[in-house]
Amino acid sequence: MTKSFSCIVAFAVSSLAGFAAPQSYDFKDPKGVNNVVFKLDAPLESINGTANGISGSVQFDPQSPKDLKGKIVVAGSTLHVGNPTMKEHLHSDKWMDVKQFPEITFETTGIDKVVSAENSTVAQVTGNLTIKGKTKSITAPLKITYLPGKLKARFPMMEGDLLVLRSNFKIKRSDFGINSGAFEDKVSDEIDLSFSLAGMSPKK
Repeated sequence: MTKSFSCIVAFAVSSLAGFAAPQSYDFKDPKGVNNVVFKLDAPLESINGTANGISGSVQFDPQSPKDLKGKIVVAGSTLHVGNPTMKEHLHSDKWMDVKQFPEITFETTGIDKVVSAENSTVAQVTGNLTIKGKTKSITAPLKITYLPGKLKARFPMMEGDLLVLRSNFKIKRSDFGINSGAFEDKVSDEIDLSFSLAGMSPKK
């Protein structure tokens, strides 16, 4: 009887531990689909571009979304706009200086206003955004979609889960020393950022 009870307790504890354990999601997408979209809408010109050099890792527990934490990295060299001359200027030392500052990073520091329904969660995420070596704390809306067992739908040879993060928010280039105050008739100080990123957690 004692042995049976001990087995039940051990099973319950191990089950709860496994159930509550956060999973790690890798956001370096082998398909190259993950990207960040940026838009600067100045009086004379509207500039639209993307960056697809996404990597990073996020820890997420579907039973405790408020404990989400992680870091997303964008390779500055993958910042792209359609006009080749404009792209060259964008990468230059007067603007993004991608040689000296090759990475743009966002690292979470907290999650608030969490509302979950089934496999979807909306929240406010706060974190440190670093661009051109300057770090600023920002808060942005975040939608988290947990897709258990769906990794195979993207990669047929792999079993595991997907985590999709979506957000849209604004920053100012003057906050990060991106050629502050220059050409504001053509290049807005305000930058509109949006992303939809899928991270994967393969089964081992």
